[in-house]
Amino acid sequence: MDIVTKKQLNILIQLAEADKHFAKAEREMIFRIAKERNFPEDSVNDLIRNPEPIDTLGALSHEQKLEYLLSTIELVFADHNVFESEIIFCKNIAIKLGFKKGVVDFIIENYGKKTRDEFKQHLVKEFIV
Repeated sequence: MDIVTKKQLNILIQLAEADKHFAKAEREMIFRIAKERNFPEDSVNDLIRNPEPIDTLGALSHEQKLEYLLSTIELVFADHNVFESEIIFCKNIAIKLGFKKGVVDFIIENYGKKTRDEFKQHLVKEFIV
């Protein structure tokens, strides 16, 4: 089993639950990512039923860290309802990933204005510790 994908999906599942409402759009996004990475659907369902603690994320590559962070922000916007609890969750994940303060605010302010690649280029220059 792909542990990097499992950790990412686990984070996304917990984020989806942060506002106490696991929206259909959020669920669909999580299952889409799992399918793209050939991660078993039954394992996703197990994670939904029993999320795992979010442990250290420092061993990830820069690319993986960027992917984790951008996917969390994408999930926040998936159901078109942005909650403070979701923003706080994303900021905590950003810290665990080793990003500088302000990265989540920057992405949210520019969401829909930049491509994923533009975000990655900017984040590498400005926000990776």
